[in-house]
Amino acid sequence: SSSSSSSSSVLVLVLVLMNALTQVRNTQRISREEVVRGTSGHASWHDQYKASAYVYAGGLSFDLTEGDVLAVFSQYGEVVDVNLVRSKDTGKSKGFAFLCYEDQRSTVLAVDNLNGAKVAGRIVRVEHVQDYKKKKLEEEEEGLGEEEEEEGL
Repeated sequence: SSSSSSSSSVLVLVLVLMNALTQVRNTQRISREEVVRGTSGHASWHDQYKASAYVYAGGLSFDLTEGDVLAVFSQYGEVVDVNLVRSKDTGKSKGFAFLCYEDQRSTVLAVDNLNGAKVAGRIVRVEHVQDYKKKKLEEEEEGLGEEEEEEGL
């Protein structure tokens, strides 16, 4: 029964990986079709995300640091926020991140160029993020920083 349990775990992992790769391929296909048709602006599938300058990056190597992620993604514009998600217990990377670009148009470049790319030996998934919500702790830290600055004036 133990081997049955481990084989079903492997099957679930394979299905999750296949699903992520299928999503990568679908996004690449849609982007290629737009290039062939000369689609841009409001007609582009990217347009529905024009209110957000955030992207999701998944499938990242667990060894990558925030600096590594910044180096890769800054090829497509100025990154103003990197949230490499880490385990609360161990502090180790969970293999995904959220990044914010200064210019929303950079998200289109990042999605079109990095989605499906191999980074540090792994195929990464890069997608637009419709409505990124900062964690409560991040917002509190930012609020504290602003109060300290105001008090210092």
